[in-house]
Amino acid sequence: MPLDTPHVAGRPCSVAAALEIVGDRWSLLIVREVLFGNRRFAALARNTGAPRDRLAARLKHLVAVGVLEQREYQTNPPRSEYYLTRAGRELWPVIQTLREWGDRYAVETPPVVFRHHDHELRVGRICAECGEPVRAADVHRASRAPGWTLAGPE
Repeated sequence: MPLDTPHVAGRPCSVAAALEIVGDRWSLLIVREVLFGNRRFAALARNTGAPRDRLAARLKHLVAVGVLEQREYQTNPPRSEYYLTRAGRELWPVIQTLREWGDRYAVETPPVVFRHHDHELRVGRICAECGEPVRAADVHRASRAPGWTLAGPE
């Protein structure tokens, strides 16, 4: 079920709609930290480096759009932890793919190693329908947005 997102200008596009929800640095870093098991505001602030006011705003936004849910763990003073919803958990492959890209192109030495059983984890894409590896050359595109072709507006 789609999350509640505002209309975005330009080509009708799921990427643009997704970026309206999680397309800023702090949102994806918050999701990363919650995936790592860090759920409290102080840990999120420390581990993302986000200014506290910006972190509070992003947490509020991610809860409002359904990426996170807030659960109170203390009433006096009120304190909450943040948990990923299904939509938030499904960002895991996005975070992993960004991590792999960053390991290759943005840092000298990867700061974190992810292991899967006895080997380093590498994210890949397998077609759920036929089980074949997905290669860009094998993927064909067709526009379903009224008034648009792949080249742009008709």
